[in-house]
Amino acid sequence: MERRLLGSTGESLSVVGCGAIVFCAEGPEFARETVARVVDAGINYFDVGPGYGEAEERMGPALEPYRDRVFLACKTGQWTKKKAAAELRESLQRLRTDHVDLYQLHGVTRMEDVDVITGPGGALEALIEARTAGHVRFLGFSAHTEEAALALMDRFPFDTILFPVNYVCWHQGHFGPRVVEAAREKEMGILALKALARMKWPDPDRREWPKAWYQPVASLEEARRGMRWTLSRPVTSCVSPGHAEFLWWMIEAAAASLAPMSPEEDEEMARASRGLDPIFRREPALA
Repeated sequence: MERRLLGSTGESLSVVGCGAIVFCAEGPEFARETVARVVDAGINYFDVGPGYGEAEERMGPALEPYRDRVFLACKTGQWTKKKAAAELRESLQRLRTDHVDLYQLHGVTRMEDVDVITGPGGALEALIEARTAGHVRFLGFSAHTEEAALALMDRFPFDTILFPVNYVCWHQGHFGPRVVEAAREKEMGILALKALARMKWPDPDRREWPKAWYQPVASLEEARRGMRWTLSRPVTSCVSPGHAEFLWWMIEAAAASLAPMSPEEDEEMARASRGLDPIFRREPALA
């Protein structure tokens, strides 16, 4: 599988990342078989967090035999130093490792969150101390608003950003271009969420895929186009959605051509996005 450099970290990651939500509500045998299949396919990037149910407990033992061969990213949803430090300790125990390669603030949305995180006694202090102690190697964040992402990048030299980079959000929600360009200028590693998203569920109470809060692509060909579009941006890797079926599609797509899209193909994707309700839109303050 193709690998790309992760910003200025010196690390090279597979263009498909295994999102550990796939292990949520699954058993140990499923986790062992899935991790083995994923590693065999050439994936070396795994992304997990305590917010994905029992994913850490399932993935930790399954990943242990391969730990020295993979890049392990974890997250915290706690914004204070004390709580973030405690959550990291608990994650390390569940993951059966003494360190993670990338530790990320997860799902930062509001400016109030940014202020707490970067202020005195905030979670950023815990992340910096963990890096100094060797419990984490690189620091990053994920964000669901452009405002929070841009503010975090301005306040601290993070190594990576995990952000929705999706053709419908980009063309119909005008969401993503500013963040991707700012991260590129700072030579950050850019990791993509939601590459396989189409739009919001028409009826959220009747979801075909329970672990996807948005409507995903419906075919391997759609998955391939979505990945090609996202990877045509300065993105290192696309993290898989919740269900294993999408992970297998992404692996199959990566085994074929993921060459950058031409301007004509990009325009075709823009046309295909018309009429779809993007899962993220640019905030009015940034319009």
